[in-house]
Amino acid sequence: MSDFQKEYYQVFQMFNHQWGLVASGTIDNYNCCTIGWGSLGSVWGGSDHVKPICTVYVNENRYTNQFLLENDYFTVSFFPESYRKDLAILGTLSGRDGDKVSKTSLTPVGKEGYVYFEEAELTLVCKKVYWDKMKKDHILDQGIIERSYLDEPPHHFYMGEIIEVKKKTAE
Repeated sequence: MSDFQKEYYQVFQMFNHQWGLVASGTIDNYNCCTIGWGSLGSVWGGSDHVKPICTVYVNENRYTNQFLLENDYFTVSFFPESYRKDLAILGTLSGRDGDKVSKTSLTPVGKEGYVYFEEAELTLVCKKVYWDKMKKDHILDQGIIERSYLDEPPHHFYMGEIIEVKKKTAE
């Protein structure tokens, strides 16, 4: 793999290998969940304006899905490997059952309209611009349906314009 590929193709590994933590709501009422599916790109930009987009995919049964539906902003945060256990907790426990963040070492920070986490190496602050629900009859690969959607409803997806990038500086 060339240096170019190593540098620029890392974005394809962020969700799959590093996982992301999507959060939506305000510091007084939010939820978050670990995600392994996401994409980055641009859409609806003109020749003089680029609209950078982060798209996340969340199962409709996840409690976080309600927060994504009801709020205008969401964040997607990425963490050092040392927080893998925390992300596993946030990916398996439900916020319906209590404060799952308190079972981790993460520190939520509230800004006007969104929540992010102090320990994140990188956080994308996104303003929701579109959402929809995947449709089984639009999935052309039967193997995907068999692996992911025999007993589960298709995911919702949320597209957000990236309005701010928070990057933790080395201490």
